[in-house]
Amino acid sequence: MPTFRPRPAAAGLAALITAFTVCAGDAAARSFPFGPHTRSVNDLGNQFVPFHTRLWDLLHGKADGGLFLNWSSGYGTSFLPDLGTYLTSPFALLVGVFPRDRIDLAVYVVTVLKMASAAAAMACLLPALRSGRWWVAGVLGSAYALCGWSVIEASYNPMWLDGLIALPLLCLAGEWARTGRHRIAAPLLVAVVWAANFYTAYMATLGAALVLAVRFFTEREDRRAVGRGLVRAVRTVGVGIGLAAPVLIPVCLGTKHAYPGWDRAFAPASWTDVLARLLPSTYSFFTPALFIGTGTLLLACALAFQRSVPRRERWAWAGLVAGVALSLQWGPTHLLWHAFATPNGSPYRQTFVLAGLVVITAWISVSYEGPGWRALLGGGAVLVLIAAGAGFSGLVTRWTYPLFAAGLLTAVGALVLVARGRRFAALAAVLLIGAQAGQAAATTAFADRQKLNRLDHYAPWGERQRIQAAAVAGTDGWPRYRTDPGREQTTANDPLLVGGQGAAYYSSHTPAVLTRTLGALGGGWTSNGRAVQSLDNPVTDAIFSVGARVRGPRDPYQVGNAPDDRPVTVSAEVAPPLVTVRPPGGPVPYGRSPYRNQEALLGSTVYTVPKTVLRAADGGAVADRGPYDYRVGRGTYTLTAHCPAASEAYLWTPGLFGSARLGRGPEVELKGQLPARRAPMEHLGSAGGSAPVVVTLTSVREGTVPHEAIGCLDRTRLASAVAGLKRTGATAVHVSADGIRAQLPPGSTGTVVIAAPRIAGWSCQGRPADNYLGLVATPAPAHGTTVNCTFRPPGLRAGAAVGAGAVLALLVTGVWGARRRRRDPASGN
Repeated sequence: MPTFRPRPAAAGLAALITAFTVCAGDAAARSFPFGPHTRSVNDLGNQFVPFHTRLWDLLHGKADGGLFLNWSSGYGTSFLPDLGTYLTSPFALLVGVFPRDRIDLAVYVVTVLKMASAAAAMACLLPALRSGRWWVAGVLGSAYALCGWSVIEASYNPMWLDGLIALPLLCLAGEWARTGRHRIAAPLLVAVVWAANFYTAYMATLGAALVLAVRFFTEREDRRAVGRGLVRAVRTVGVGIGLAAPVLIPVCLGTKHAYPGWDRAFAPASWTDVLARLLPSTYSFFTPALFIGTGTLLLACALAFQRSVPRRERWAWAGLVAGVALSLQWGPTHLLWHAFATPNGSPYRQTFVLAGLVVITAWISVSYEGPGWRALLGGGAVLVLIAAGAGFSGLVTRWTYPLFAAGLLTAVGALVLVARGRRFAALAAVLLIGAQAGQAAATTAFADRQKLNRLDHYAPWGERQRIQAAAVAGTDGWPRYRTDPGREQTTANDPLLVGGQGAAYYSSHTPAVLTRTLGALGGGWTSNGRAVQSLDNPVTDAIFSVGARVRGPRDPYQVGNAPDDRPVTVSAEVAPPLVTVRPPGGPVPYGRSPYRNQEALLGSTVYTVPKTVLRAADGGAVADRGPYDYRVGRGTYTLTAHCPAASEAYLWTPGLFGSARLGRGPEVELKGQLPARRAPMEHLGSAGGSAPVVVTLTSVREGTVPHEAIGCLDRTRLASAVAGLKRTGATAVHVSADGIRAQLPPGSTGTVVIAAPRIAGWSCQGRPADNYLGLVATPAPAHGTTVNCTFRPPGLRAGAAVGAGAVLALLVTGVWGARRRRRDPASGN
């Protein structure tokens, strides 16, 4: 008969409770995959699902590029930083076993598995700290994985869930360091969690260090033992991080080269809101999601009143929880938790560490024969005070207090049954599990609904994406030319999701050179410049070798989009090759006008940029906002200019939120609100001749209109420029996962320009590549006709060197440990 093993049983119970509860909550909210409501809110739909799709393509050998270069996004970007930020979790590989058109389901399964694994890891840690009932460890493990931070925030930031797993694992590694065990396994564990997601692993490491400090304090070890344990812990973390350096250093440098994005000062939440977030069924983006389950919270609060627990241990754990809770609200410690950089979004990303400490405190409480009546009354009184303080917060909902009261009564009843002996253990377990699962499922369902109401969200893979992907696949000619999946995007990373090689790209590592270059050419963006958009313009298409472009209706799922019944079409244009040759001499630097900037990069004059006159609806003049822009408020305006005959009129109003219409032509949406949102240059229609260009602008917010807002494109001149670039451009181009090789016409002189942003890491002909108005460039070879340019992610060599040193240190540790065990078998492992 098999022997019962408490730890695996606790881990299995915790994982089962967690997976069932998350799915039950999502099912109650009728959220994907259990109902019609999407779960792809915010960056989950905009970033993480598309990046996991990119991973699927890599695993199946269907990606344009490889681990170093992503040729699909941003006209060619570094991929290793994105890989290390979003996709290096071992769980991410599971997406490869799903069909590509079920990528949303794959990400959901990975998310649930991560939560279940975090529960199992915590359930294994707790008995390692102090022995106790296995099923209580299972329930508390699930309480940790079902905390508010997990089910409300990390559920749509799945890479953060690696930090949820990391905290108990790093605490376990700290225990091994304290006792001198598993000297090889511990650094490997650190390496895995740091490589999986360094950001939350950093927070988890701080939390594990605090737990280890309390363990040293409460175990009353002598100073020499504490010193040896600290040395082992530092060595474990140092070697582990060193092993992860080949991923970590490129990620850090990728962040350094990224466009700045948001810059917000930290503002602590009100304490009434903080108290409210301890209760079930509350939601807010800018407060810490502290819900941990009323039963777990009761046990943690009872510890301070529990005389069976040694005073030193009682106050050390209670003090640690209180200190970390206060640190969430103080500016300097807020920066410390977030690696000295205030987050762009939710400011309480370290909340899972506090949740883990509360669970550990609850375990210490229940492991000492369970809290008695005195402790329960004291802990209950603290909970009542928390609930009373939360009553002053607007975050409390009609479900909060009923769920809180039910959970409190159920937890008290279960603990009373535990105190009466083993005969009631099964009933007590059922009560605790039911209370925990019920509250967490209700909170999950409530959060699902709130996120849909408050955050931007995106439809899962469906008919729109299928048609878009089929259109791209049907005209794909890479690398002879690029196929752009379209300006009317479904997500900010459409090229990753539906294929093609477009400009659109959204990441924490969006290169500054890409954002600034596309901005100078009239491109649009959102997320303060981190999400650059495709620019539907024939001049930029020629510059970036876009030979096919998908055009379709606006995404009907986005309620802010006007109705659009246009069919999906593909337009083909003659495009220069990816590699062209420009005459000797430097280009004209970028100025303010995107029309002139496009001409500078194209190498030909193709626009007429006329003077404009902007008038309000009543015919009155509009005031200037400085020497370059008109200042507009809400209302209707008329913009007038004159274009040469047979021109195409384009409009550039990056700071206008509203719409534009040329004469009686189709209305064009404009969604600019600098600096967060930038409206792209838009095509208005044919114009020119004796009749003036009259554009009706409708502004729904305060904004600006440039004096040089109108550009008149001469298609004949553009065709001539394209023909010249084709004639002198590369005769053959080969792209790879780490570079590009091109054959030039014999006798080529001047500057070789590659239609890819000059991000850090490019080298050509054995030397760093030049920067040609934001693009990769190199002098034409003096001898021969071949140009070779390679890309190596910045930090890769340094990371490899540090990683090799860490491997050597690990080998030395292993050899030394083996020799020590041979000399002294009683020393253990």
